[in-house]
Amino acid sequence: MHSRPSFSLIGIAVLSNIASGFSCNAQVPPLPTSAFIRNAVPTSASCSMNSLNKNIFQQRDEDIVSSLHARGGDSTELGASAASSDAAVGKDLNLTTGKVLASLWGSCGMVYILVKAIKRVLPIALEPFTKAEGVVPLTQFQLAAYILTCLWFAYVEGYKGFQLKFSPLVVSRSFTLDPSSSPIHHLIFAPFYSMALFHATKKRMIVSWSVSIGVAAVVAAVKRLPYPWRNIVDAGVVVGLTWGTVSILGGYIISLATGIAPIDVDPALPEKKQ
Repeated sequence: MHSRPSFSLIGIAVLSNIASGFSCNAQVPPLPTSAFIRNAVPTSASCSMNSLNKNIFQQRDEDIVSSLHARGGDSTELGASAASSDAAVGKDLNLTTGKVLASLWGSCGMVYILVKAIKRVLPIALEPFTKAEGVVPLTQFQLAAYILTCLWFAYVEGYKGFQLKFSPLVVSRSFTLDPSSSPIHHLIFAPFYSMALFHATKKRMIVSWSVSIGVAAVVAAVKRLPYPWRNIVDAGVVVGLTWGTVSILGGYIISLATGIAPIDVDPALPEKKQ
């Protein structure tokens, strides 16, 4: 059973392997600080949360002071250490209902495209294990190739491509959308905006579009592979795209719950004209 992969698959599978993309180590941000989250929390819970935040930061400062005294440091070094610690926290998103809805469309629209692509390719990937007429079972060598291909795509496409590069970029850019200030076409095409296909730095757009077009040619070549090698490659694609879907959803939920943008991720926005 063969189904035609959609053009969305071409663009998404491509972008996930951007070699010169913006990398980011997945980190769990601190406790919620955004106004949007605070307004949604009951007063009693908010008080408890504020108290907990205060204790955490007070304990952090005490640890820094103790460390500096042990090394003979001064107040200047203390200020530098505290500033460095705060810089690693990440940018407060200052979420509003409008920004949440816009970011939801940007990130979850991207997830929808990935899920649609997975749905189209999955039957091809599973074909060698079906009992359909004319399907030849995999040999031991082919089965080993199937497993190794899935592992390779999981690491290269899923982990390095999506989790460390593409997914944080999508989440970060989706949270830059604001109905009160963003142009209407940014909001309408939010998933493609989040992918940095437009309104991004020149380098970012060149990379995104070049890789997309290049992979289109690769996908066309893969479709010409004989059974079961096309199925083996498609199985790896399914694994990579599934990993990417989970990483985008996970990153978005974390940023939404904490009110903190993905740490050390450049949204690659163009410089504002004077």
